[in-house]
Amino acid sequence: MPRGNSARAHFRKRTASILTAVVAIEHVYILVLEMFLWTKPAGLRAFGLTPEFAEQTAVLAANQGLYNGFLAAGLVWGLLLKEQGVPVRVFFLACVVVAGVFGAITAKPSIFFVQAVPALLALGATLLARRSG
Repeated sequence: MPRGNSARAHFRKRTASILTAVVAIEHVYILVLEMFLWTKPAGLRAFGLTPEFAEQTAVLAANQGLYNGFLAAGLVWGLLLKEQGVPVRVFFLACVVVAGVFGAITAKPSIFFVQAVPALLALGATLLARRSG
């Protein structure tokens, strides 16, 4: 393989890994917001909640935060597995896309841009890198 193609393939793989890491970090952040800061000023601001509503829904938010943590854990696992982790990353990125689309439809349209779009970018980059070998 010519050196230029090898460099491009390496760049694509690196880009895919960086974008996947960004999505994982975002989901750790969401976990913290939902599990630990839901009723605090940061959580109230992030989700546009009243203190009363936040108190009433704190247990549900913590459960939701845990699921976001599982998404982050799956993405990190896929990254740690290097090349063998590509199918794991594809699966968890697809899960994030579905969660983002569902959240946009059922809760708040901006969730699509905050959650689904970064995952779509990472998924596209991952599939492109996989294809280019």
